[in-house]
Amino acid sequence: MGVLKGLLWPFQTWNDLVLPVGRWIAVVAIGLMVVAILIQVFFRYVLNNALPWPDEAARFAMLWMTGLIAPMAFRRGGFVAIDMLGRALPRTVSALLSILLLLISGVVLAFAMRIGFNELGGFGAKFATASLYVPFNLGGVCEILGAKPSVESLWCRVPRSWMMASLFVGVVLLFIVNVELLLREILTLLGVRDLKSLAAPENELMAE
Repeated sequence: MGVLKGLLWPFQTWNDLVLPVGRWIAVVAIGLMVVAILIQVFFRYVLNNALPWPDEAARFAMLWMTGLIAPMAFRRGGFVAIDMLGRALPRTVSALLSILLLLISGVVLAFAMRIGFNELGGFGAKFATASLYVPFNLGGVCEILGAKPSVESLWCRVPRSWMMASLFVGVVLLFIVNVELLLREILTLLGVRDLKSLAAPENELMAE
């Protein structure tokens, strides 16, 4: 029992510290996504002169928003789920079913991590976005960040690997959450009842 609690502590502490930061970054990302979409709507339908960058910027923000908020939603049970069977079964059988499903999820996420890591250095990641730039073309900073320097300006084209990194980061965070949930289910099955609640604080701003 003590060994399992000791194993749980680093995963729980990591998620307590990192996931709230990811949540606020995701909030900023969704705000930027909305702003980019509204800018494009104005230029496309009011001025009849669509800009090249808002679509890519909105996709970039959406990918990172998803990768950073999904782990917290998973941890708090926010994913859509059919739990009628689990509720109908006895507590012990329901816990065993949850453990089995978390083990399957862990295997899937482990494969997804490998895919995400391969995508970071894959064929698509070697190219830059068509219209997203960052102002870092000074002193070789572009090359350090993996961005594509622009010859005619002090700006760098954002590499597609920055977008694909959202998949890898999101899946890694999901895997860590999955390990924590698995350990919590095992401890609950063994009779531990003093585990920290994962519910959202009452004063936390929610989408509702």
